[in-house]
Amino acid sequence: MKLERDSKLLRIFMGELDRYRGTPLYEALVLSAKKEGIAGATVFRGILSYGPSSRIHTTKLLDLSSDLPIIVEIVDTQEKIDAFLPIADMMLTEAGGGALITIEAAEVIRYQPKKS
Repeated sequence: MKLERDSKLLRIFMGELDRYRGTPLYEALVLSAKKEGIAGATVFRGILSYGPSSRIHTTKLLDLSSDLPIIVEIVDTQEKIDAFLPIADMMLTEAGGGALITIEAAEVIRYQPKKS
């Protein structure tokens, strides 16, 4: 698969405890992106965050929350990101958790598989 230099980065922020049909939402999103032929996706776990509720989520010993922040980053062409957005939105809506979705320009310099 070739990825255009002028691509897009879809970033989805959510909570670690968010579920989609019994599966962690972040996992369901990545598997769905793969099924749709998206070029790549990565999940990051945060150590501190807050969002619209202003509730602090942290990994500190005296946890205010165990629902740590998760970010799913997905890179592909504008067309593929646009086609995936309704799928992601449906999954986020069904999961019922809070979320933030952003899209920004991504300049792809290298996209190739690891040599065996």
